[in-house]
Amino acid sequence: MAQVYRLLDVARGVAAIRAGATAGTLVSRTRDAPQVAEAALDYGFSQRAVIAVAARSGDIAELITGRIAACTRVGAQDLDAATVRAVVHQAVRELRAAPPEPPDAPPADPGLAELRRVVADLAVSAHAMGELFLEVAPAYLCDTTAADVLGPLCDEIGNLDTGLATRRYALTGDRRALHGIVL
Repeated sequence: MAQVYRLLDVARGVAAIRAGATAGTLVSRTRDAPQVAEAALDYGFSQRAVIAVAARSGDIAELITGRIAACTRVGAQDLDAATVRAVVHQAVRELRAAPPEPPDAPPADPGLAELRRVVADLAVSAHAMGELFLEVAPAYLCDTTAADVLGPLCDEIGNLDTGLATRRYALTGDRRALHGIVL
């Protein structure tokens, strides 16, 4: 069942990226020119990257649309597929690096606000560490195999449970992977 939800997140993320990228460009949504449309809609993102922006689909579509509109205002009337691709990659990279927006109403208790800030900073650090662990033990490895690969590294820098939890968090973007281990 988790795979189904992951695929739905991927579909939502891809739809948001496509909506932002095709807004205001000359790329045909009806695929009149198959080579241009295909090139503009195939961005080569990993499933992880698409899932990371899926939760913020409105933000990514708005960011891409705004950047493409700015490019066309500057003078590039006909944006080629390479330009659109570069704009989309930059927007996805920036959105993934930026922390999510804070809640609208900050808590009245300043201690609680500070605690939320510390937890958010810890989650950002855990995600960065998980990304590094994914370079050593790629996403296609199950936890058991990843534990074998990460074991010697984690023995040197920390414990294996923390390493696997941060790896799972980087894979899914779900903070629940960190509960009881990091948070």
